Amino acid sequence: MSAPFDSAHFRAVLGHVPTSVVVVTGLNAQGSPFGITIGSFASVSLDPPLVGFFPGVRSQSWAAIRESGRFCVNVLGSHQEEMCWRFAKEGDDKFAGVDWLPSAGGSPVLPGSIAWIDCEIDSETVMGDHTCVVGRVTSLDHAEEVENAMVFFRGKVSSVKHGG
Repeated sequence: MSAPFDSAHFRAVLGHVPTSVVVVTGLNAQGSPFGITIGSFASVSLDPPLVGFFPGVRSQSWAAIRESGRFCVNVLGSHQEEMCWRFAKEGDDKFAGVDWLPSAGGSPVLPGSIAWIDCEIDSETVMGDHTCVVGRVTSLDHAEEVENAMVFFRGKVSSVKHGG
């Protein structure tokens, strides 16, 4: 018989793997903006262009975004720590005081984002306590003046320096 699995140790060890920090945004069926901070974003395929991320299965924010069938990935710069934590919690009006612009597909592009990727939902698969969301990229762009990128490392935000 094997020993019980230590979830805290699992989390501590995987916290040593730096991950990107993005905020996935979208509109619900009534057109209200929603967003969620994600530390599990990845490029999936070049042909067709697909990206993916893993929101929690109980995320109310993802449930609202899903209603429109599309979303926008906002890649955060190191200067956007407040934005990171604002969208990391459930509840409240996360967009209060945020002057966002619509992406080509209508989803919110957050001010100061260093890149944004507009997508249509391609597929969703429940995997344990998270959902694997794959999006088909419909448009994308990046800021001209790129700041350092934000990353999660050991439960905290940090930055990756731009090489110039």
